[in-house]
Amino acid sequence: MRLFVSVDLPPTLADPLAAVQAEFNEADGLRLTDSSQAHVTLKFLGDTDPDRVDEINAAIQRAVGNAAVDPFDCTIEGLGVFPSLEYISVVWAGVRDGEGADELTRLHAAVETELTALGFEPESHDFTPHVTLARMDDARDKPLVQQVVRETEPTVGTFRVDSIRLTESTLTDSGPKYETVTEVDL
Repeated sequence: MRLFVSVDLPPTLADPLAAVQAEFNEADGLRLTDSSQAHVTLKFLGDTDPDRVDEINAAIQRAVGNAAVDPFDCTIEGLGVFPSLEYISVVWAGVRDGEGADELTRLHAAVETELTALGFEPESHDFTPHVTLARMDDARDKPLVQQVVRETEPTVGTFRVDSIRLTESTLTDSGPKYETVTEVDL
C-alpha cells in the first residue's frame, strides 16, 4: 500500500480550486492535479506493508492527542512553488496564516514524531501547509507559470478541519486515486 496522512478538502472546494488551476491551462509542461481529490499532506509514508495499518492508525491517534488541536477553520489562498520560482517542480495553493496554518503545522509535527518513531523516514524539508495544484514535467512554459504565481493571489475558500486521514494512493494511467483507510477525529 502506498500511504500518506492528510487533511482532505471538502467537495465544495473542488470547483473553486479548479478555477485557480484554470489560470495555468495555457502552460505546456504542467500537469494539473484532480481538484476533487485535493488535500493537505501531513506526512508521506510511501509503500507500506498493509499489516502496519493498525500501528500507524494508533500512532496517528497519539499524534492527534499530543497536538491538542480542536476542530478549526482552514483557509486556502495564495500561490507558491517548490522548490523555487527558478526551478519549479510543484505549484501549490497555500494555507492562510492564522487560519489553519498553525494547527496544521502542529498536527504535522506530532504525526512526524509518532511515525518516525515507527521507523518511517523523517522529512528532509520544512513543512509548508499547501494543496498541490500541478506538477511541472518540463520548463517549456516556466515564464507563464512564474507570472501567474507572482501576479495571482486567489482565495479558494475556507473549510472546517475536524479529522485527519490515513490515505491510500493507487497510481493509475489517469493519475493517482485516493481512498481513505482510516480517519481520526480531532
